[in-house]
Amino acid sequence: MYRGLLYRALNPVYACEPLSDRGAQLYGGRFNAKGTPALYASLSVMTALREANQVGSLQPTTLVSYDAEIERVFDGRDATALAEHAMDDEALADAGWRDQMKAKGEARTQAFARGLIKAGYQGLLVRSFARGARPDDLNLVLFAWGEGPPSRLTLIDDEQRLAQSAG
Repeated sequence: MYRGLLYRALNPVYACEPLSDRGAQLYGGRFNAKGTPALYASLSVMTALREANQVGSLQPTTLVSYDAEIERVFDGRDATALAEHAMDDEALADAGWRDQMKAKGEARTQAFARGLIKAGYQGLLVRSFARGARPDDLNLVLFAWGEGPPSRLTLIDDEQRLAQSAG
C-alpha cells in the first residue's frame, strides 16, 4: 500500500490534464507499452523534475502534486519479489528498453508491468533511472487510478489554479 503525496512535472501543454496519461499511452514508457494506461509519478519534487527533463536543459515545466492512496503496489526494490516475476535490478535499469520495444513490440520491463497488472497490482514502486537520480529517488508508476479505492489519486489544486490557466 502507498499512502501519501506524489508529484509530476508536466509539459505545460498537458497542464490542464494533470490526471491524463496521454503521452505514456501514445509513445509507451519503460513500464507501459503503447496504448497501455500508465501515469508516472514521483515521491519527491526533485525526482519529478529529473524525470521530466532528462534530455538537455531544463524546459518549461508545470509541477503538480497529488494525494494518493494506492492499495496494491509492487515494490520494485525487493530483489526476491522481482525474481519471482523473472525480473532483476539490471533489467529494470536497462536503457535499451526503447530499442527492445521497437524490435520486439514490447520491452522486457513492459512485459513485466503487464504481468503485474494481470496479477492485480495498481502500481509499481521503482527507483528513478533519470540522469542524476540517486538510489533513494523513487517513482510510483500507476496502472490504475481514479477518484476512489482501490487506487485513489486526487490532484491538489485547492485554489483551482490549473482551471484558471486553462481559461
